[in-house]
Amino acid sequence: MHTMRTILVKKSALALLGVLALAACGGTSAPDEAGAGDATAADATQKAEPVEVGALTPRITLAHDGGITTIDSADGAVLGSAELEGYTRLGPAGDGRHVVTAGAGGFRIYDTGLYAQAHGDHSHYFTVDPALTGLQVEASEPGHIVPHGARTSLFADGTGEITTFDPAGLAEGTLGEVQTTASDAPHHGVAVPLEDGGMLRTEGTADSRTTVLVEDAEGNEIARTDDCPGVHGEAAAQPTESGDVVTLGCENGPVVYRDGAFHKVAVDGDYQRSGNQKGSEASPVVLADNKVEAEPAGGTEHPTSIALIDTRADTMRTVELGSTYWFRSLDRGPAGEALVLTADGELNIIDPDTGAIIHEVPVMGAWEEPEEWQTPGPMLAVADGTAFVVDPATKKLSMVDVASGEIYRELDLPVVPHEIQVTTGTASGEYDVAGEHAEGEGHDHEGHDHASDAGGAEEHDHEGHDHEGHDH
Repeated sequence: MHTMRTILVKKSALALLGVLALAACGGTSAPDEAGAGDATAADATQKAEPVEVGALTPRITLAHDGGITTIDSADGAVLGSAELEGYTRLGPAGDGRHVVTAGAGGFRIYDTGLYAQAHGDHSHYFTVDPALTGLQVEASEPGHIVPHGARTSLFADGTGEITTFDPAGLAEGTLGEVQTTASDAPHHGVAVPLEDGGMLRTEGTADSRTTVLVEDAEGNEIARTDDCPGVHGEAAAQPTESGDVVTLGCENGPVVYRDGAFHKVAVDGDYQRSGNQKGSEASPVVLADNKVEAEPAGGTEHPTSIALIDTRADTMRTVELGSTYWFRSLDRGPAGEALVLTADGELNIIDPDTGAIIHEVPVMGAWEEPEEWQTPGPMLAVADGTAFVVDPATKKLSMVDVASGEIYRELDLPVVPHEIQVTTGTASGEYDVAGEHAEGEGHDHEGHDHASDAGGAEEHDHEGHDHEGHDH
């Protein structure tokens, strides 16, 4: 492993060996010389002064043909947008405010424009207009975006390079201390920053991926497994006293990293792939897809059962749902509930410990998985105790209270989206500080009082994307 650290400060034009560019909102080139173009990301984003408000409502950012658009979850009003060329993916930056886009040129930081400032036993809430910040990490074939703990990693598939930063600095227009890690070879990989300063990451090539390793904060290898063919999909579960717990999907059953070592999960048959996983720090059980056909008819497997991986015992149970789903169908609730959007138009809310279906919520009509994974299709995201369920075919979004299974709001969408991210203004998704809301304000969604997202799906989940052989 080759690691380099660089500290980027506000009003600086430093470039990370050509990898990191501080670009103006309308362009992608760095200033000509250090100190030139002192307009920073924060300056570019916050042309107007922040406005203090009594309470925050989650903001919904949608990727669509031509760019990204942010709307208010209260009424669907368009709050801001940005034009971006090509196909754009979205991921959480890790601070509850910013979103990372992955597309042409690499990774770019987008400010959704809401944040909370804690003041002792209460918080103050502020909003600004959403906008691209100007912070950009140039990358060939930008891939997985993984926030975990206090850091966020960006994996460039085209080079195998990993860029890790502290999202706390984004509000000040900087990526702070940036660490770059070089893999042995370019591959479709992933890296998970660990709480102790170490990193879990993959090694492989464009043709084969079988290795996952863990390095400490100094870059020393402390654990490795080579028994994970086709490694893809990762999630962080409830940690143990020893630290982080991370699962990964393989083509011969999942593998669990726990207590400083890798543990293989036994499965029936020679082939089992969980290339898309969702974890929650509130639960030791990870939700994953369950594919069992090495060579599916037509090239695409459409499973009807999901996997629940118990990271305590290194075991897996399957739950039959009676309807198909796809990689955008999975997420987690605030108490660790497993959420699956199935093709019969239902949102299934599942107890991860027992596999029992708590709620079956009809949210849209029946649908079929698109032939191309880039095509807009049904999707969901979870934040502030709410499942935000999108039906691009009708340009509708339904907001479902996870605890009760009730739909409490529906919005018309201004675009046909292919990806969604929801931000709340805090990294954990919590508005409550020391048991009190600012100015006595709660978050009552028409009778559905949501305390928080418990640091789960929206801000801390680590999404894997198994696109039927395309592995993006």
